[in-house]
Amino acid sequence: MQKPIWWAAGAVILVSAAVLFFSWRAHRQAQAPAAAATTAAPEPAVPAIRNPLPEATGGAAPALPGLDESDPAFHDGLADVMGKPAVDRFFKPELLVRHIVVTIDNLPRRHLAVELRPTKPLDGAFIATGNDQQGTIDTANYQRYVPYVQVVQALDMKRLAALYVHFYPLFQQAYQALGYPNGYFNDRVVVTIDNLLAAPDITTDIAVVRPNVMYQFADSKLEELSAGQKLLLRMGPANAAIIKTKLRELRAQVADRARDADRARGSTTLPARTTDGDRG
Repeated sequence: MQKPIWWAAGAVILVSAAVLFFSWRAHRQAQAPAAAATTAAPEPAVPAIRNPLPEATGGAAPALPGLDESDPAFHDGLADVMGKPAVDRFFKPELLVRHIVVTIDNLPRRHLAVELRPTKPLDGAFIATGNDQQGTIDTANYQRYVPYVQVVQALDMKRLAALYVHFYPLFQQAYQALGYPNGYFNDRVVVTIDNLLAAPDITTDIAVVRPNVMYQFADSKLEELSAGQKLLLRMGPANAAIIKTKLRELRAQVADRARDADRARGSTTLPARTTDGDRG
């Protein structure tokens, strides 16, 4: 009677040992690929800088203030470039660097945060002729932009670019704080300039409708343009042409001209590449 009991006990021990062995082996095999995958996973790539800016020149240049304390210094810098009366008239006195960064980031998008613009509102209200169903932008509306455009037209873009380069660390800091820890603000500036330069040049009357409080372009293709492109259309063809001329001058100062030259040479054999002005 005892012999069968010992055989049964021995069988149970063997089966248990086999189960434990194969369970341990299977567990170890399952862990090995996971460990290998963990060690082999590449680190997230940091986007390459496409339009690097030179370092600010002038060893005797004063140290930059902190971003939150930069308004007086940047205000004075702008006043030196475009004149104090123009800066006092057209620019808000606070959060200048932060608001410039937000606006430049938003211009190639569909919507612009009006309350975060660095400039003061235009005088008067939008002017259209006709009715809410069939209207056009009144040419008198273009006159509202003339004072701003005249200031831009008189700007020395080399001096403006030098001011931008001097304060660039603050622009970069504000851009990263906006939610782009790996972004390079000057690349966004160039994207925004290119988006504005791509705005259509329309010299005929532009139809608008008013389905609610705000006017919209009657042409759905125009309504789908970026906020910056629609702004150029609203200011009229003459004003827009001046702004585009000055944007080309500024782009020549802040864009990587060597890279542009390489791209131009490559365009003779390769199809042109379009740039998406909006991330996602």
